[in-house]
Amino acid sequence: MNQDEAAKQNRTIRSYRDLKAWQKARSLVKRIYGATGIFPKEELYGLARQLRRAAVSVPSNIAEGYGRGALRDYVRFLEIARGSLYEIDTQVVVAQDLGYLTAPQAASLGGDVDECSRVLQGLISSLNRKKDQRKARKSSEA
Repeated sequence: MNQDEAAKQNRTIRSYRDLKAWQKARSLVKRIYGATGIFPKEELYGLARQLRRAAVSVPSNIAEGYGRGALRDYVRFLEIARGSLYEIDTQVVVAQDLGYLTAPQAASLGGDVDECSRVLQGLISSLNRKKDQRKARKSSEA
């Protein structure tokens, strides 16, 4: 993405709901809830609950970080969201190992996790560049 495209994209972000990372994470939550709905009843408070909590934490942390106002806090919350994606990825593998998900179901969810992770990493990288530019500007002004 060149600078003009980045500037255009920044103008269209009015809230965290406009962020592609948040939108993809929200879709992932729906997919996780659907997938865990078929888990055995005894897993209702075990793996299913852990997967659901980790999934909900991704868009929640994106939103909370956005609302913090400080770039440093924002990036920290995005990194927490990324950690939750790793949690989900591991839990999906475990669910497959236990026979709660088929290989195609696990692969599909894994693909969704990977896509969320890529978009989230792009946002983190973009914000880190912005942070570095601010730091460089402050150094040159001093």
